[in-house]
Amino acid sequence: MYKKIDVNPDYPKIQSEILALWKKNDIKKKVYKLNDKSGKLFSFYEGPPTANGKPHAGHVLTRSLKDVYTRFAGMNGYYVPRKGGWDTHGLPVEISVEESLKISGKQDIERYGVEKFIQACKENVWLYIDKWKEFSEMVGYSLDLDEDCYNPYDNNYIESVWWSLDRLNKKGYLYKGYKILPSCPSCQTALSSHEVAQGYKDRTDLTVTAKFFCKELDAYVLAWTTTPWTLFSNVALCVNPKEIYSVIRDKKGDKYLLARELVSKHFGDGFETVAEYSGSDITGKSYTPLFDYYKGNAGYLNKNNAAAWGNAFKIVNADFVTLTDGTGVVHIAPAYGEDDYNVGKTFGLPVAQLADGRGLFGPECGDYAGKYIFDENQSIVSDLQRDGKMFSKAKHVHSYPHCWRCKTPLIYFARDAWFVKTTAYKDDLIRVNDEIN
Repeated sequence: MYKKIDVNPDYPKIQSEILALWKKNDIKKKVYKLNDKSGKLFSFYEGPPTANGKPHAGHVLTRSLKDVYTRFAGMNGYYVPRKGGWDTHGLPVEISVEESLKISGKQDIERYGVEKFIQACKENVWLYIDKWKEFSEMVGYSLDLDEDCYNPYDNNYIESVWWSLDRLNKKGYLYKGYKILPSCPSCQTALSSHEVAQGYKDRTDLTVTAKFFCKELDAYVLAWTTTPWTLFSNVALCVNPKEIYSVIRDKKGDKYLLARELVSKHFGDGFETVAEYSGSDITGKSYTPLFDYYKGNAGYLNKNNAAAWGNAFKIVNADFVTLTDGTGVVHIAPAYGEDDYNVGKTFGLPVAQLADGRGLFGPECGDYAGKYIFDENQSIVSDLQRDGKMFSKAKHVHSYPHCWRCKTPLIYFARDAWFVKTTAYKDDLIRVNDEIN
């Protein structure tokens, strides 16, 4: 006699009954006892959740997959410790606390009090821990959340990280250097390439084609930029050494230099060609900077380096310069772009950093001091127009990276930071990776 199958089972009821059965018979501990410590170790480290956010459907999938592998290993005689843990660090926690306190950014945190803020973060990180425990039980996840759970703000955990850094330092793998990194002015932290990829969105910016006078060519060199605020930190103009550049005279009698292929784009047929040069021919020619805020000898990596400033305000060259947009001439501000920084190293240029990590102009910048860079593009372009240093301006829609946490536009910024010299032991890394199944 076949039992009639219920085609409309009450799944929540079934789930509750199974959970009650497991709890009554202490199934979880009995499963753990099957893990004989004398067996071969199956190492398992869970990517821990942050308990200041609620679990969602995606966590059912990831926790089920983790559970399948650890159970399978245990059933095959392996010793499988399943210690759980919590992620108690990271900006998501800080941002959540900032929102609850109605503050924003490093300066607000310091005014509120760093110790008070840290304590608020420690409390916030456990906001939904009970829901996480309940969720883990409901999906039948074999994880020990009762004893010795780890969390990164525990002093023992922190000291283990310092121990690791100490080992790297003693082996000569730790060094302080400089790198152009995408940074958030609000969070005041650098972002990884994966984080940057999460935050791109279209943005309309005011672009400008500026006029840099070159006495040796008796012409204005035209350079286009989507970030007028970086012009304060300009120290060079860059051309492609293999392209041909024309000096042309327009209908008003003014002379300009730009890539030959782009002359018609900017002047139509209203010009005459005065001279032509390759990019390498004009390398080394000097020009007059647009702004004189650099006169305070503002610099970042090589402040007060007379030799570097002696190389400034000249035409340099690099292969990355294309004729896709603009004029075929790129303005160089080594503090605010990786290509710019590399060109600066090649030609020994100063790294003038007239805006800081908060996106605020420095004290050298006159009326702009303390102002937010993205708010001042229009004013900067107006100043150029007033002083006869602007050739043209336009609004430009482009995909621009924003902080995925707080939605603030990022800046590419020369930061001093500590780095691990992984290239020193890359062969060992590759060898060990090849042994991993």
